[in-house]
Amino acid sequence: MFLEIHQIRKSFGEMENRVEVLKGIDLSIEKGDFCVLLGPSGSGKSTLLNIVGGIDSADEGYVSIDNEKMRDMNEKKLTLYRRKHLGYIFQMYNLIPNLTIRENIEVGEYLSDDPLDIDEMLETLDLTSHQHKLPNQISGGQQQRTAIGRALIKNPDILLCDEPTGALDYNTSKDILALIETVNQKYKNTVVMVTHNDAIKEMADQVVRLKDGMIRENYRNVHKLSARELEW
Repeated sequence: MFLEIHQIRKSFGEMENRVEVLKGIDLSIEKGDFCVLLGPSGSGKSTLLNIVGGIDSADEGYVSIDNEKMRDMNEKKLTLYRRKHLGYIFQMYNLIPNLTIRENIEVGEYLSDDPLDIDEMLETLDLTSHQHKLPNQISGGQQQRTAIGRALIKNPDILLCDEPTGALDYNTSKDILALIETVNQKYKNTVVMVTHNDAIKEMADQVVRLKDGMIRENYRNVHKLSARELEW
């Protein structure tokens, strides 16, 4: 299995204020799959995503990507590993305001030994005609496309998405989901997406539902819908 999450536990706070957020998570995700993590606010899904991405560390258990355990890496090796293998897409775009759209995507390109072709990426993202504009000159959806391009250009093995459509309207959300779907199929990245939008599970290969820090449901999606077919 490509991504293995074994007995992950995570708590925040001290003594009587200590809250156990993840309570022994076991999860496997196949290479190239689109996995959706669902659950109410406070269920632990974003904490789990941050641990998979090496942004946060677990109290117990480990994450293994392609048979490499992240807990065995020192800080320098972990930084290099994140840089080489992981791409992040957040709800907030975090673009650099004084760089053009092309230059913002190139920031990700500089982090990779084997980047994708930037002109092809701009075409896939439908940003070619906007590539010389600044972020404040384009729409929210186009800014999110830019953020996706920055994450993708370095050709990561795993694309981690934390509520990537949370700040977008219905039609733009569907555009972004269709783009992530295209990217998953075209570049074969493993996608792990946290969302509160239940409808998105219909386009996933694997659906994982969390509640109170535990996995309540974990199944393969037999009849997937395309992003364009989703309704909510």
